[in-house]
Amino acid sequence: MKQDSPDRSDRLQAVFAYHQATRHRFEAFAPGPGFLDWATQPDPFRRYAGARLIQLDTVAPTDEPRFDDIFTPGHMPAAAPLTRHMISRLFYDSLALSAWKSSGAARWALRVNASSGNLHPTEGYLVCGPVDGLCEQPMVCHYAPREHALEMRAGFDRARWDRLCSGFPAHTFFIGLTSIYWREAWKYGQRAYRYCMHDAGHALGALSIAAAGLGWQMRLLDTPGTDELAHLLGTLQAHDAEPEEPDMLIACVPAPALDPLPELPADVLQSFASLDWQGQPNRLSPAHVDWGVERFASQVRKSHGTCKYEPFAEPPQSSSPPPRPVALRHMIRQRRSAVAMDAKTRLSRADFYRLLDRTLAVPGAVPFSTLPWKSQLHLVLMVHRVDDVPPGLYLLVRDPAQTVALQQALTQADPWYKPPGCPEQLPLYCLIERDTRAAARQISCQQDIASDGCFSLAMLAGFSDPLQRYGPWFYPRLYWEAGMIGQLLYLEAEAAGIRSTGIGCFFDDPMHEVLGLTDWRFQDIYHFTVGGAVEDVRLSTSPAYE
Repeated sequence: MKQDSPDRSDRLQAVFAYHQATRHRFEAFAPGPGFLDWATQPDPFRRYAGARLIQLDTVAPTDEPRFDDIFTPGHMPAAAPLTRHMISRLFYDSLALSAWKSSGAARWALRVNASSGNLHPTEGYLVCGPVDGLCEQPMVCHYAPREHALEMRAGFDRARWDRLCSGFPAHTFFIGLTSIYWREAWKYGQRAYRYCMHDAGHALGALSIAAAGLGWQMRLLDTPGTDELAHLLGTLQAHDAEPEEPDMLIACVPAPALDPLPELPADVLQSFASLDWQGQPNRLSPAHVDWGVERFASQVRKSHGTCKYEPFAEPPQSSSPPPRPVALRHMIRQRRSAVAMDAKTRLSRADFYRLLDRTLAVPGAVPFSTLPWKSQLHLVLMVHRVDDVPPGLYLLVRDPAQTVALQQALTQADPWYKPPGCPEQLPLYCLIERDTRAAARQISCQQDIASDGCFSLAMLAGFSDPLQRYGPWFYPRLYWEAGMIGQLLYLEAEAAGIRSTGIGCFFDDPMHEVLGLTDWRFQDIYHFTVGGAVEDVRLSTSPAYE
């Protein structure tokens, strides 16, 4: 490995320092507001005043394709044509509103993509060439979820479009995602960057799954730098509203994808800065508190360049459970975050193993085929109520090549063994057999929801090694992968007839102590719980769009 440059070394130290400073501990939470200042609550919807609004179609859920088919390589539906209707359906099934909730005078929106605290820092953009029924010239648009519409920020010439996507399959277009950090920092303070990156991963997973329902494939393009994405998406334009930081660019290919896809030319990306950008972003809050999130984000920005990621040495394999008569788009649109669990619902062993099988990055399988890197996250499960699976602490190894490293790192575990009835291909191991409900509750900030479900889990990321290998800009990518796993868990729970929710509040080091972790090789970065939800009957529900 090359010796770090002073700048790279300093930025790596900034990553470790931020991660350390934003841990929750038994004795104190990470720095954040002591109360919610409702007078400065951010507007959940960004709009660009003066930009032309292009209304999209609302598309009712259909019975096809089946939920399980789109996750099985070779069973995806045939590619749909690239039209206005299909672009509408892609956004409707990934970033749109799913319902409105109300209680008394209060009213708030739910969305298809999950978000920490339902605060939704993630914004979506479309960059496309001419699309039948949508546009006659290439354009860059911001997606407005409340209206389910596109705001046209800039049009540009066909020659520039041809240069941008030279070498890509016909009808390729691009989706950009950005983050408005203040939306999360208003509630969560300094730890907000973690949650913004979770939410970017939720959105990436939602887009990948929605695209697969159309027979389309998504690929994360990791060559462009952060500044180039800002030029492409128009987020560098001067204004006095809260800034948006570009996160990622995804190629959507309505045909069999090339592997690898070509690189986007840096000079063409930079040329977008000269476009005639339309619309001024709305200001979301009248006042702000600086929690240093933007300053930290500057340490993990990426410069232009191709990264040679380490491939799987032993790609995970699926146990290929039989498909269920469950419709994909119904699961997507009905996804909800549980607010409480009933402490009695049980999950069958078959459904438990099926759910875990789905989280593996099987070659060619959605959504993890979207990522250019191999799995960096593993699942530590605290099993409470799964039929014929003893309560205890379990580990799902999502990259089999890391098994030995995990065995060396998790020093508190008893000898590992496969639980009863576990499929041979599923790398799931029991570490300790015991009642883990109290530990799950305590470590997840004393929240009953972690102990009252069928199981809860912690996402354990390979940490120091990938950061040293790839650089500080890989830090947010760990959270993107965690968010993708989370979005998938939400849908799998719905398909099993139960519910789930992400848990961003947990005590980092106490979880590490449970596992016997003593260094930075692995870090706990996201928690989740799955079980029988308790519905709040005080809330009223109304349709997302009239």
